[in-house]
Amino acid sequence: MAKFTEDTDRGPSARTPEQLSDDDVDLRAAISNLAGLIVDHRRLPELLAQVATFAVRAIPGADGAGVTLLNVDRADNMVAALAASAPFVAEIDEIQYVIVNEGPCITAALERRTVRSGSLGGEKMWPRFGPRVGRLGVHSALSLPLLLPDRVVGAINVYAYGKDVFDEHAAEFGELYAKPAAVAVYNAQILADALALTTQLQTALSVRPVIDQAIGLIRGRTGRSAEDAFTQLRTMSQSEHRKLVDVAQQMVDEAVRRARARARPEPESQPTCHNK
Repeated sequence: MAKFTEDTDRGPSARTPEQLSDDDVDLRAAISNLAGLIVDHRRLPELLAQVATFAVRAIPGADGAGVTLLNVDRADNMVAALAASAPFVAEIDEIQYVIVNEGPCITAALERRTVRSGSLGGEKMWPRFGPRVGRLGVHSALSLPLLLPDRVVGAINVYAYGKDVFDEHAAEFGELYAKPAAVAVYNAQILADALALTTQLQTALSVRPVIDQAIGLIRGRTGRSAEDAFTQLRTMSQSEHRKLVDVAQQMVDEAVRRARARARPEPESQPTCHNK
């Protein structure tokens, strides 16, 4: 794994415009695009897909890339979200996470280090993953953990059809790209969680009045406490295999219909006309 310090290796961003190569320009463009994603507040799946697409441009030799959002503390369900720049990457990720549960991304995330392979078909680190991917005609992989100071957010997986595609130069560019990518992905995750919580709260606020009304109806009919009335409502929900709010809404609607029927006036009898 390439290591950098501010004194000895300033990276591509420190070069003059005359010294910038095509790879430098692509890396700069990809990082600039990441900043735009943060500003745009895109939804998480869309942002992950864009991060994967930009990685292909940022990392020399890449034919496709994927971004994985991970729960590294849950060995039984590590993957929280996936995105891929191409269908063949999605196929590889399915092999890695669903079929064999081993591969470069898992290693990179768990060990918090960049992982490379130039011959996946004969890779001993992943004896089940490597041959399967090699048979797909994909031979090189570069996996970069998305690191924050206190956590692993996920990983970027970069693939190439050729052998020995990702050298130290590609790993350096990948690590430079992964740093702002980790921030972008983490911010998007925080935003997605906040939006989900907001939706849940809005839903709770919208259904609470209906549930309260149903509890009031049960109390009025039975004389039970609010707690006992809620327990009865919940029991009805479970026995009928229906949502609590749906049971409550039906109860309120029926009460309204009965009240309207009772309040409806009887039709007045019409006077009988007699011909003289």
